Amino acid sequence: MRVRVLYFGMLKDAIGRQVDNVSLRDGATLSDLIAECRKVAPPVEDFQKILAYSVNQEYAQFSTRLNDGDEVALLPPVSGGRDAQIGKAAGLSKRCIITREPINQQRVMHEIKRVEDGAVSVFDGIVRNHSRDRKTLYLDYEAYEEMALKQMEELAAAALANYKIREVRLVHRLGRLEIGESSVFIVVAAAHRAPAMDACRWLIDTLKKTVPIWKKEYFEDGAVWADGEPFPETVRVGPRAGGLETHGTK
Repeated sequence: MRVRVLYFGMLKDAIGRQVDNVSLRDGATLSDLIAECRKVAPPVEDFQKILAYSVNQEYAQFSTRLNDGDEVALLPPVSGGRDAQIGKAAGLSKRCIITREPINQQRVMHEIKRVEDGAVSVFDGIVRNHSRDRKTLYLDYEAYEEMALKQMEELAAAALANYKIREVRLVHRLGRLEIGESSVFIVVAAAHRAPAMDACRWLIDTLKKTVPIWKKEYFEDGAVWADGEPFPETVRVGPRAGGLETHGTK
């Protein structure tokens, strides 16, 4: 059987390409595939301790059995679209959008506010002008877009289930972003400020650890991929079925 393998972020740069088509025996597992990837793409071995893996856009374990035609992604730690309406086009809810256009914050706020809300909590991630003790020129974001949207939708659903909030919006921008522009915009509406603020903080903290979006920083003397936080242990080696850790209450 043949499996399509995708590489992202700093791993993609190290290998020098984004896609490999790998032949495996029938019944092979993800672990077998990784062993084969180390042969066809040697940098995989150097990155293996920090990678997470997905099969058909779902986080997977080494024991996961593969099938002919599967799409497997090797994911370095995230930092945390092609069309401003990609979330809607993919048949998902209106809560999550990936865009390559400037984020229309006023529209997002207008769409989410209701008369029953006593609070709206906002996180606005902004491109700053410095990093690593150097002047930043601009940033470039890339994503495994289909999986990123699924993960964002999971986060939105988990926030609604675990915090006393009414609604959420998550918008992330990709491509080149200039200093002062917004890269991620999260809005949480609730009857009271405490759950709105708690859910908003949980959403951005978890998004930065688990959603496959990567940031490349450009300086006058070169460019580097941002150091992502290590993946949660349940993402790297365990199933997602256990759910996402939250601290809110229903």
